[in-house]
Amino acid sequence: MPAYTIDDFSRMIDHTNLHADASADDMKKLCDEAKQYHFKMVAINQVQSKLCSALLKGTDIGTGAAISFPLGQTSIESKEFDTQDAIKNGANEIDYVINITELKNGNYDYIKDEMTRIVAICRQSGVPCKVIFENCYLTTDETKKVAEIAKAVRPDFIKTATGFGTGGATVADVKLMKSVVGNAVKVKAAGGIRNSDDFLAMIQAGADRIGCSAGIKIIEALKERFRVDQIDHIEIDRPYPKITQ
Repeated sequence: MPAYTIDDFSRMIDHTNLHADASADDMKKLCDEAKQYHFKMVAINQVQSKLCSALLKGTDIGTGAAISFPLGQTSIESKEFDTQDAIKNGANEIDYVINITELKNGNYDYIKDEMTRIVAICRQSGVPCKVIFENCYLTTDETKKVAEIAKAVRPDFIKTATGFGTGGATVADVKLMKSVVGNAVKVKAAGGIRNSDDFLAMIQAGADRIGCSAGIKIIEALKERFRVDQIDHIEIDRPYPKITQ
């Protein structure tokens, strides 16, 4: 049974502000909070990559750029350019949205080609790549199929949702995605995760990363819940062992 400290939990959180009206002051606040709580990264729109990477310089907190967000309805070439541009401007993690239209057309070769090309750019730069499915629009069979493609292509993570669709992360989706990829690819749960119960449920289901804007609230609740002044770590049942790379 894996054991976690509060800092381990913090390092599973992608602290998120993807709002269209987010200002430079909002980005500074996001980065300051990420430093205070030692979150894994800040999840931001691509255009904020340069600012956030500068604000986080000298820390171990990543700058995660969202590509073709939130709809995924741009060409592969556009996604490639945006990925390269984000990395050039300091992003050191990439989350991109698949082309859901092509998936609905049954064009799985397109989905695989898109994934292969974006993952290749990320690998060349040593940058983790997360593939956003947006499960609220997918059937169970479609989710399985994209997960099977991911198992072959090997991005670092597959991700449940953008948080801007008609639904967010569910325990069922995390379990389904993890059941397909096993230990070959990690799972990121994102979308609507707002409290410690949701957070722990996603980890128990097999998620290794949580994307949310409620990270501070969650960590404070976990501190209170587990009385961290009295214990060294928290143990959680998981269906799969943690992956180390």
